[in-house]
Amino acid sequence: MWCSGTKRFAGGVLRQPCFLLPRLMLGAALALPLAAPAGEWPTVPAQARADAAAAAYDGTVEAVRQSVLAAQVPGAVLALNVKVGDSVRAGQVLARIDARAAEQGVAASSAALEVATREVERKRQLFAQNHIARAALEQAEAQYRSAQAQDRAARAQTGWHEITAPFAGVVAVVAVEQGDMVMPGRPLITVYDPAALRVSAAVPVAVLARGIDGARVQLGGQDGRIEPARVQVLPTVDPASMTRQVRADLPAGQGAAPGQFARLWLPVAASAEAAGVWVPRATLVRRSEMTGVYVLDAQGVPLLRQVRLGPVRGDQVEIISGLAAGERVVTEPQTVLRRLAEGGK
Repeated sequence: MWCSGTKRFAGGVLRQPCFLLPRLMLGAALALPLAAPAGEWPTVPAQARADAAAAAYDGTVEAVRQSVLAAQVPGAVLALNVKVGDSVRAGQVLARIDARAAEQGVAASSAALEVATREVERKRQLFAQNHIARAALEQAEAQYRSAQAQDRAARAQTGWHEITAPFAGVVAVVAVEQGDMVMPGRPLITVYDPAALRVSAAVPVAVLARGIDGARVQLGGQDGRIEPARVQVLPTVDPASMTRQVRADLPAGQGAAPGQFARLWLPVAASAEAAGVWVPRATLVRRSEMTGVYVLDAQGVPLLRQVRLGPVRGDQVEIISGLAAGERVVTEPQTVLRRLAEGGK
């Protein structure tokens, strides 16, 4: 949040921007001396570099391979063998559901199959001796086949009480607790493959018309840009926003996770309007969640200004917003902070 404020000193009035800062820092900002000789503060001009022109589009990290494991039978969760973040191997048992009802069903179907088997054998003997009609034999054989099918189904359900990992991966979500009663279709555990991740972002159709060569990905919390292993543009267009989804596959070993914030960078035509503004990394001032630089005003007074950072190249960092090319930035912010701590002396 920005606002304009004034502070009267012996030498005049200081106009300055203000924003939400820790109380100590805000108090120090108000104690900034009114004016100082321009040469007292070592500065460097913010420079525009058209060769680094690129447009950023907010996106999200997604898992290419992700499986939501759901219950196929009703019952209580007897065992929960994993937690969020655990690595699992293919076929590993992740949870068990109470199988006593299914086991009773298997016992009942086995008994019914045994009865049907004896009955069809007896009918075949009677038919061979011409004691019964063919219709009676066919009825017994149909009942035998039905009992067989019911027994196979009952036995198959006993395997559904074990929730196993379909592939080697990482547990992303555990939606139940031990003892919970679950019904068929309820999601229980989500597993994803950390070696197959991508960044998905919505990009305007007009931008995609220029091509996607040179696309790069920047993960949230990281400064560098990553060259994707593959970039795919989905064919459908969102009629409301006139954008298409672009998917950029991440190389393995980037340490990303599904749901993480990311940016997709696409190159644009180099021009003065598209040029990025770059300053030395040493000029940055970080306070809690705020990042800023000290900029000299027309009277030579350094004022703290909040900025939004872009990528880093060597000892230079791009300023996406908050700073214009040509403005003079203090290269030694610790000097300003020391003066603030001394009360502007």
